[in-house]
Amino acid sequence: MKLVVHPAIDESRLTRLRSAAGDACEVVNVAEPDLAVHAVVDADGFFGKLTPELLAAATRLRWVQSPTASLEHYLFPELVEHPCRLSNMRGLFSDVIADHVMAYVLCFVRNLHFYLRRQWNREWSPVGGEGERTSFAMGPSHVTGMDAAHRSVGDLVVGVVGTGGIGAEVARRAKADGARVVGVDPVVRTLPDVIDDVWPVERLDDLLGVSDFVVVAAPHTPQTEGMFGPREFARMKSSAVLVNVGRGAIVSLDALVAALESKSIAGAALDVFETEPLPSDHPLWAMENVILTPHVAACSPRVPERHLDVLVENVRRFAHGEEPLNLVDKRRWF
Repeated sequence: MKLVVHPAIDESRLTRLRSAAGDACEVVNVAEPDLAVHAVVDADGFFGKLTPELLAAATRLRWVQSPTASLEHYLFPELVEHPCRLSNMRGLFSDVIADHVMAYVLCFVRNLHFYLRRQWNREWSPVGGEGERTSFAMGPSHVTGMDAAHRSVGDLVVGVVGTGGIGAEVARRAKADGARVVGVDPVVRTLPDVIDDVWPVERLDDLLGVSDFVVVAAPHTPQTEGMFGPREFARMKSSAVLVNVGRGAIVSLDALVAALESKSIAGAALDVFETEPLPSDHPLWAMENVILTPHVAACSPRVPERHLDVLVENVRRFAHGEEPLNLVDKRRWF
């Protein structure tokens, strides 16, 4: 049995892979693309960046391990049709990205993004103070001023679009903080102790209509591309905030800007964008009710360690004829 690794990995990781493979599987570490084409001819497994050229050269490939969790830049038609099994790196980031989401939520709930700007100006001025109209005040109609502008997570409904690993962890965190949580997903139907009834995606409008925070945690697939446009923003509450930690292609930025400018929604927090980096002249940069981070929600010193652990375990499983972790449906991109 033979596993090809391309591009080449460092010696310490290679040592761990070869130890996991044992005598049952030869691990070949290949740096140069032309050498990889020759090496993959009789390979049973592959880890790294698989190209159409490499796949065409392979004669007995049975398993491919993607180095990423997202697959929109990994899959191509020939790979989808090929009989080999594909596994990805999902499950590495759930707690880290959920931290990021809840940081967004708390910033909006307690107006920390406004207060940070006021700190720079040495301005002692509570949000919702006398004479100030706020764009984010979810208080009941009889509550006004500063009280209406400062809320608790326990007063909110958090809607999660995509309740896979990341979305499920966001839901658990929000529930633990006292929020009511609703969710939509094409596959998941329940999150025990969090959401008894996860709605099908066809009920997205119901989620939008009740949610104070709409958290997009879905992957980029043919079904989710362009999922949020003018129609979806029109169905959100005017006091609601959109959070996107899924993929930029899911949310139309033009439609989002229009919704924010017209006050159809109250704010947005984005870690991913249709165009990255976000152009310096984009109107989102200047909006006070928007929080932008540069695709860093998954960053953590824990992630590289987990990445290697999954790879090592899957190599061990492959070498011993066991099913790999994180097998995906290539046609659905997840």
